[in-house]
Amino acid sequence: MNVPSLVPDDTASFVRAITSERHQQELKEKGGADFGFSFENKARFRVAIYMQKGNAGLSLRLIPSRLLSFEEIGLPQGVKNLLLRPRGLILVTGPTGSGKTTTLATMIDFINTELDKHIITIEDPIEYYHEHKKSIITQREVGVDIGNFAEALKRGLRMDPDVMLVGEMRDLETIQAAITAAETGHLVFGTLHTTGAKDTVNRIVDAFSVEQQEQIRTQLATSLIAVVSQMLLPRADQPGVIAAFEIMMVTSAIQHLIRENQAHKIISAIQTGTQQGMILLDDSLFNLFQQKKVSYQAMLQAAQNPSDIEQKVKEFTYSIANHKKK
Repeated sequence: MNVPSLVPDDTASFVRAITSERHQQELKEKGGADFGFSFENKARFRVAIYMQKGNAGLSLRLIPSRLLSFEEIGLPQGVKNLLLRPRGLILVTGPTGSGKTTTLATMIDFINTELDKHIITIEDPIEYYHEHKKSIITQREVGVDIGNFAEALKRGLRMDPDVMLVGEMRDLETIQAAITAAETGHLVFGTLHTTGAKDTVNRIVDAFSVEQQEQIRTQLATSLIAVVSQMLLPRADQPGVIAAFEIMMVTSAIQHLIRENQAHKIISAIQTGTQQGMILLDDSLFNLFQQKKVSYQAMLQAAQNPSDIEQKVKEFTYSIANHKKK
């Protein structure tokens, strides 16, 4: 399709066409804004507008038009049991663009379908729209329905929720409010831009002052149910992307490690917890490579410990070669 390149006036016109006055003002004052945009009932986008070289820029990311199942996103079935818990904190982590929002939407849809609950989501912006099913679901957008995440969490507790989703635990106040909500009898979902359960625990603890860290480790050990860390990789077997997951389910042993400031031992605890449904990110990546779903290069680029995974590949290749000889 032969389409002429956009000039700055074209982009500025597109920005004005899809952007509210509030977000246009935010663009002028802060140099950027994020929001959701729907094109009739045909498509919905996550939009980022920004300034570059004095001109407006625009990025649109297509949001899937339907909620995906556990099977479609590749999330292990064992995670469903965690969603039946009455209280606690479940964290979905990973870099930007790793599919955290999609995973959370799938989890919330499972609860919405299976359980009679009041679910509150706090998002910036709202990406997936949920309809009431077995549950009642209230979706609040930061900057439109409420000022910020921390305020939304505090006010949300007065709305008699059973389940709360925090789109992003981006500051100390929000992290503290989410942990408190989990402690006081609510099932809370949150996200962090961390990779791996160990780094997630350290990131939360390090957000607090040294004087508060012992207390927060105790609170976190009590309230944390699981950390699901994920990355998206290009598929090698067909067009598209596929997710690799690290799953840590909090056992009494892991609670002890968190309380005693021994998060570095969490990796070993996950390795020994495979019977309980736990898996390290690198093991998930290696499994995808064995199944020929991702390439060797993509696996190495995403690995936490590339040298360890290279050794595994050598052992795997050697094992196959020996088997063929026999």
